[in-house]
Amino acid sequence: MKRILGLDVGDRRIGVALSDELGITASGLCAHERTGLKADTQRIMEIVRENNCSCIVIGLPVNLSGQDSVQTEKVREFAKKLENKLMSNAMQDVRVELFDERFTTVIAARALKDSGAGIKKRKDAIDKQAAVVMLGDWLRMRS
Repeated sequence: MKRILGLDVGDRRIGVALSDELGITASGLCAHERTGLKADTQRIMEIVRENNCSCIVIGLPVNLSGQDSVQTEKVREFAKKLENKLMSNAMQDVRVELFDERFTTVIAARALKDSGAGIKKRKDAIDKQAAVVMLGDWLRMRS
């Protein structure tokens, strides 16, 4: 089976998570340091190829009220650029889905704090862990 890639797209980093081959669990893969839209989408495409992914789930950061924010629009733009790049590189069979990620960063930060991780380690791991939480929620909703 193909895997699912989860992305938590921020201004400085993209947290990346990956499902197992059965689509049951999510694990953190990396936190990609952003260098520009072209390079960022290229790196995501490489990860998709390396891990045989059929779908990319991107966390959509809407406000608590459900309204879009400035960051919501940035993520929508990133998703659109990634979809276009997939299409132009003969990877149109890879779906891109947006998924409401409200509270994922808060949940990830709490889980890391509860694990006893120090402040520096938590800052380094928060984006990856937020992607894990978001992808895990997406996988549970699909089962």
